[in-house]
Amino acid sequence: MVSNESTPDGVAVIAYQKQLLMILAVGWISIAGADEACLASAQSDLERLYCEVVELGGGASLPSMVDFKRNDPKVQALLLRQPAKRLSLTLPEVSATPEPEATTLPGEPANESGSEPSIAPGLADCQLRNEFIQCPKSAYELAGNRTLASLDDGVLEPGNRLGIVPFDGERNDDEAVRSYLSAAYDRYIPKMLAIGLGANTMSFTAFHSAFHTLEGGGVDFSERMGQTYELLKQDRKTLGVKTRYHDELPENLSLCEAIDRDVIVCDNVGTNWVFVRAN
Repeated sequence: MVSNESTPDGVAVIAYQKQLLMILAVGWISIAGADEACLASAQSDLERLYCEVVELGGGASLPSMVDFKRNDPKVQALLLRQPAKRLSLTLPEVSATPEPEATTLPGEPANESGSEPSIAPGLADCQLRNEFIQCPKSAYELAGNRTLASLDDGVLEPGNRLGIVPFDGERNDDEAVRSYLSAAYDRYIPKMLAIGLGANTMSFTAFHSAFHTLEGGGVDFSERMGQTYELLKQDRKTLGVKTRYHDELPENLSLCEAIDRDVIVCDNVGTNWVFVRAN
């Protein structure tokens, strides 16, 4: 197993992993001169900060610039908060603007004004304890990236495919898109765990953004995600990975959702955590 923590090759590995995550989020695009082009198109302090974060290698969890601009400043700040913090960059203040009474992000639980963040019904009796989620009859442990030797036989072979079906609805039908992406995401997470990349998963928000970016550009989302999964499988055969890339943890269970009886996913838009049922 190749270590990537203290060797020059390890630095390249980490950089390449970040590039792969950008591929997951926005597809194959040329990134040569991306910093100049990004800054030239930036029209606010938040958009300029986005460019700086991406240039410094912290944009793996961010949507494309096109999708980033589609969000209001409050959501842009939320997207940038954690990546900027990890890079010790200052987040600009967001001026107060009138907001709709109920605004939620894709994958974010609705919350009544002035109330505590809601917890998914299946997690109401659970407790978040650092790297564990303790429920009455089960416990879930934070998943990291696994070594090559620990993977099940055959998971890196051609027979193991991502298998997300193509979207056959209208992209402006929010309910159809949400239903499709929920099912696709419930398949994507276990498939990433199978190849030992529990610490490299996309948040549902990034997944949602990738769908609209790719489909809006005439690219089949399911096909591109499948192609990227094949690339990740090939790289897993030769490239080492860190178990985790940061020590950050979810603030509370309102950020979490069980996708099946064995997996709970938490995200704060910028960072994703996957918890797996302990044996």
